[in-house]
Amino acid sequence: MKSEPDEFSIDDLRKAKIAAWDGVRNYRARNYLRAMRQGDLALFYHSSIAVPEVAGLMKVIKEAELDPSQFDPKSPYHDPGASKAAPRWNQVRVKFVKAFSRRLPLPELRRQAALRNMILLRHSRLSVTPVTAAEFRNILNLCR
Repeated sequence: MKSEPDEFSIDDLRKAKIAAWDGVRNYRARNYLRAMRQGDLALFYHSSIAVPEVAGLMKVIKEAELDPSQFDPKSPYHDPGASKAAPRWNQVRVKFVKAFSRRLPLPELRRQAALRNMILLRHSRLSVTPVTAAEFRNILNLCR
């Protein structure tokens, strides 16, 4: 799950302990959010910085629910096409697990043969993408 660290970082999640992962406005990414289950672990990825990186780990504590920002005209995530009768967007709630002391930069991710098929590396514009169990283990080992 990607976030720009100047908007919301792994350190912000550490301070908050629990947060809504809102503002996802891509249907494919939204569908990946909807597939998440309570207890799933997720990698926290810092995007839109000089060297994007895997920065930490979080846990899904509440499955997909309506993202209220879609209805709020003052929100940067407002969607004028969404209505209470026909909502479009979801969010999940996540809990901080850990920030990696060794963060994994994107160039290093790209060099890993075992990760070459990661959706993140093939569809880098998506803010939420699934990771296979093998990819997840590989990334955790690289962040040690």
